[in-house]
Order: sequence, then C-alpha cells, then structure tokens
Amino acid sequence: MTEQSNTLLVTCALPYANGSIHLGHILEHIQADIYVRFQRMLGRQVYFVCADDQHGTPIMIKAQKLGRTPEDIIGEMENEHRRDFAGFEISYDHYYRTNSPENREISEKLYTTLRDRGYIQVKKISQLFDPEKKMFLPDRFVKGTCPKCHAEDQYGDNCECCGATYSPADLINPRSVISGATPVMQESEHYFFDLPQFDAFLKDWIASGTIPREMANKLQEWFDSGLQQWDISRDAPYFGFQIPGTENKYFYVWLDAPVGYLASFKNFMDSKGICFEDFLKQDSDSEMVHFIGKDILYFHSLFWPAMLHGAGCRVPDHLYVHGYVTVNGAKMSKSKGTFIKAATYLKHFDPECLRYYYASKMNGKIDDLDLNLPDFVARTNSDLVNKLVNLASRTAVFITRKFQGRLADTLDAPELLESFTAAKEEIAAGYQSREYSALIRKVMDLADSANRYVDEKEPWVLAKDAGRDAELQRICTTCLNLYRVLITYLSPVLPKLARDSAAFLKTDLDWNSLDRALLGTEISPFKALFKRIDMKSVEAMINDSLQDLKDLSAQESKGSASRKSEKKEKKAEQSGEAAPETVTIDDFARLDLRAARVISCEEVPESDKLLKFRLDLGNGEERQVFSGIKSAYPAPAALIGRFVIMIYNLAPRKMRFGISEGMILSAGSGNKDIFLLSADAGVKPGDRVA
Repeated sequence: MTEQSNTLLVTCALPYANGSIHLGHILEHIQADIYVRFQRMLGRQVYFVCADDQHGTPIMIKAQKLGRTPEDIIGEMENEHRRDFAGFEISYDHYYRTNSPENREISEKLYTTLRDRGYIQVKKISQLFDPEKKMFLPDRFVKGTCPKCHAEDQYGDNCECCGATYSPADLINPRSVISGATPVMQESEHYFFDLPQFDAFLKDWIASGTIPREMANKLQEWFDSGLQQWDISRDAPYFGFQIPGTENKYFYVWLDAPVGYLASFKNFMDSKGICFEDFLKQDSDSEMVHFIGKDILYFHSLFWPAMLHGAGCRVPDHLYVHGYVTVNGAKMSKSKGTFIKAATYLKHFDPECLRYYYASKMNGKIDDLDLNLPDFVARTNSDLVNKLVNLASRTAVFITRKFQGRLADTLDAPELLESFTAAKEEIAAGYQSREYSALIRKVMDLADSANRYVDEKEPWVLAKDAGRDAELQRICTTCLNLYRVLITYLSPVLPKLARDSAAFLKTDLDWNSLDRALLGTEISPFKALFKRIDMKSVEAMINDSLQDLKDLSAQESKGSASRKSEKKEKKAEQSGEAAPETVTIDDFARLDLRAARVISCEEVPESDKLLKFRLDLGNGEERQVFSGIKSAYPAPAALIGRFVIMIYNLAPRKMRFGISEGMILSAGSGNKDIFLLSADAGVKPGDRVA
C-alpha cells in the first residue's frame, strides 16, 4: 500500500432535506462507511462527517405546500436522516446541517475572499418570472414543450426525451410548476463566480488522479466547449443565506451545500478543542476525500475545487464516484414499490444483508449497481448463513459441550490458517481501491475452503468417539480460528456481526493480530448470529413501500387542502357567507391524463363491479388498473386493443384483489351506458390528454 497521511477527512454527499433516505442514497453511505472502518482498523485518524443539505427553492415550496415553515421541515427530516443512517450502522463522527452558523460563516468568508480577489462578477440577466407568486423561477420549476423534439411536459433545463439542453426561455408554452401561470421575462442583477479563470488549475488538478479516469475523460468535454461563469445568486424569496452587501440576493444552494462538509467538520473540531483552520491550509498534510454520485460530479470537480483554490484553501485529494442503483434491472419505481425508503427496508431486514449485498457488487468504477431482490435473498442465505456463520455454529457446539468452552492449545491444520492470513495484503488492497466485490469473492473462496475442511474432518463423527477428543478439540479450534480471520476481514462490511462474533470468541478482531492464533482461551456458548431471509419478507417490504407512497400523497393532499380551506374560511368570514366546497383549476391541472391501450382485460371473480386491466402506456411501461365498469362490458376481452384515458399520477391503491396503479376515466350515465375510446381513437399509448 502507498504511504498516506495519518489524518483523513471523509464525507458523503449531503442528503437533501426535502425527502427520506432511500436505498439509492444508502449505497454511497455504505460504500464510504466500509472504507472508513477499514482505515480505522489500520490505525489512521479518520474524521467521518456529513450533514443535511437544507436550503433552496424546493424546500421553501414544499413547506408552503404543507402549510409549514422550512425550519419545521428540515428539522424533522434531519432527525429522520440521522435515524436511518444509524440504522444502517453508518459510523459518522458527526452529522450536522447546512442551515447553521458555521456554514454561514464559512460561506460568507469564501465569497468575500473570492470577491476581493476579483473572482466574482456582477451582471444583469433575464429570467422567467412567476407573475402570480412574484418570484423568479429556477430551471426545474418551469415546464413546457421541448424546443428540439417538441416533447411535452419537459423541465426548463433539459429534455428527458431527446437529451437536449437549453435555456428555460427556449421552452415552447412554458408554465410555472408552482402556480401554473405563464412566466414572463424579467431582468435581475446576479452574481457570478468566474470559473474560466481556473481553467489551467482545474486541468492540472483533474490530471493528478483526484477523480476516476473515465470521469476525467467526461470532464474534458466541458473544457473543450469552454468553461462558463457560474451564477451563485438567487433572488428573494429564497430559503438560504443572504449574500453579504445585498438586500434581496441569496447564495444559490449549490454554493453553500459543499461548504457544509467543512461546516460539519468545524462544528465537530470546535467541540473537541482542535484547530479547524489548520486543516484548511493549502499546505495541510491531511487528506480530504469525498464520496459522491456521478450525477453531481460537475459541481464537485469544477466549482468546488476552483472556489477553494481561489480563496486560498486546500482542495479535495480524491473524489470517489459511484453509479446509480437499479432494482431488478430497472430504475427504482414508486408505482412498482421498488422505490424503497431506508426505514421501510429496516422494518423487514437486517441492515447487514444490504451492506453485504452492496459490497459484493461494488468496485472502484462508476458502474450502476443492480439490487436484484431474488439474488439478494439467495446471496444472503448462501454466503452469510451457509458459508460464514455456519462455519462457527458447526464447531463451537463441540467446544462448549465437550471442553467447557476451552480451545485447544494447538491447531490441527496450522498451514490452512497460514494460507488464510496470507491473504491479508490482497484483502487490504481491495479495501483501499474500493474493489469490494473482489475482496468479497476472495473471502468467500476462503470460506469455501474452510467448509471443505470441516466436511473432510467430520467433527460430528469424531464427537461420538471419546478416544479422539483431543483431535476433535484441535479441529474445532482450527475452524474457529478460520472463522475469526474471515469475520475480521469482513468486519468493515459487517460491523454488527463482527461485534457479536468478537463477544462470542472473547477476543478483539484486530487487523494487526490476524497472524496470532487464538489458542487455549475460553469462548462463550454459541448463539445464532444471523438469520435466513425469504421472498415473503421482500413482498412485504414492497407492499409497505407502496403504502409509503400512498401516505405521502395523502399528507401532501391534506396540507394542500388545509391551506385552501383556510383561504376559503377567511374569505367567507369577510363576506359573512359559508364557503362552498369547490375545486380550482389548479387542482384539476395536477391530474396527468394519458391515453393507454388495453393489453388485457378480465373479470375479477370476487367482485360484481370490477374489471382488471393491463394497460400499455408506451416506452415499455405497463400498468395494472381496476375499474368498476363491469356492468357495461360483460365480455371484457372485447376491450383488448381499445384505448382509455387514465389518471397517470394517481397514487397506487392496494386493493383486496391487487394493486391498482391509476384510474380509468369514462363517460356516460352509468350501468350499460359507460363509454371508452375506440381502437382508432387517433392517439397512441402515453399521449397526454388536455
């Protein structure tokens, strides 16, 4: 291994405080935690910090939507995030927040230093403005028709259909996501970080090996097209820090979010009486490492190091970048229940099942990782239960029963144990390079060898012959020492199992004492260390995930309804009249109506009213929907090939007969007079209906 600084600061990307942690997020934190735990085993001084990213328009809008303050939202979410990370054994030294005095202090200091050094430019720009909400609209809060391919309902910065990037002003028929109003162009003075001045520095920094090679090649495209000045300001109203010397300008969330790494670290260091400023110096001999997803590489590899360098501070030493998580080979889906919250997972499974599964598929590259749920169950049972824990359970029982829990003074197969400990450098290299899947394969190969040894020696047979007790004790002692080495190798991945195993073996699992066999000592009676899992628990988790979505939708609807009710009551009080129960055009505009082709339609035997539809929404997407129109269509097979209009964004509903993933709209007076579209309705699957 290469020589490294003894002091190491490790961070993960800050989770945004407008939503729960899900299994896509947790990948990064597990990856970093495994790395950190190994560094600590080597004796390095590691500071592992993170924080909630708590500023920006989305949080402000969500608070308005729920009728609450941003501070309420972020405080509640911070507690939830802390709980979830602790549930997954993420060993942060400190978890903090960006809405903090330390973050304000460091952000303002960085900004004023950059400003005083000539790296901040001020100029007027034209932006889309919501005339109803009286606010400028960020790119993602404008939707309209793509100017390139004319796909509808696209965001203001890029098209999800053709991949084109553009200005929000280029959208055809733009609308505000917040109010539905048509935005207007309006001028505003903004503050820009002059990124092009750092072109040469950034090229050298990237070429030094700070980021993965394949990502360095991607960044070259940005240099080739020319670096652009970066808008670091946002107009009021905005939830964030006000820019010093301005009246209504705020730091863009992406300026103070990465500063949150340093703010969290400063808060921790100050509490320990350690000088934080020494760490920030450009000649600091410590290391700073960020674990991030590939979707935020742009900010971390260009703006963040350039800002730090421009302000005279040290820059990151490494960016460790990972890909996305898919579930069963597809994007995580709310409608299918595979958009799984961390808390929902923890209701059904041991966190170490996922820690192990992710580690078994992680490498130092930026490949996406697929959480294949049947494979997740099979690998947990095969590797952790059958190969690893059973190695201890198959032999510890004899040590307890026949030898009062005492291990032998010698080994039956010292050469086998030596072959296990000889793999130490190879395993260590895997941790250092984050090639976790490779080291897992090596450990499981060793576990296979250990189990073959047990099968060959057959201790259960020897236990029947009192004359061979000494041999039995040596064999079982050898097996438990093999287990000790294996669980030590895996302790960064499986910290709880490692703790339980250390208590069972009555020894520390120390990297530097792997070569010293455990001989002549006592062990505790063996207790089950890990449980088998099954697909029934997976199904229960998915059902709970669907319920999570339904609960969230109900919560948002309740908040929206509560605000509307308050407005109506206030108006009624002023007029002296009762407020009628009405809905607004905004309520109706929230419905995403789409054409769908009927793939199959059949009766639901247990129901007099329902038909079960399988609908084609285009682009390979299918939905299952139950509809109470059986009276009009007693021969449901006749509907195959016809079109229906469905509410696409209706929350899935769990029914006695299955999950209904939308609602079919129909016309008519009822009974037999219920009408759907014909097969030649002039639409195609997935078309939006005005």
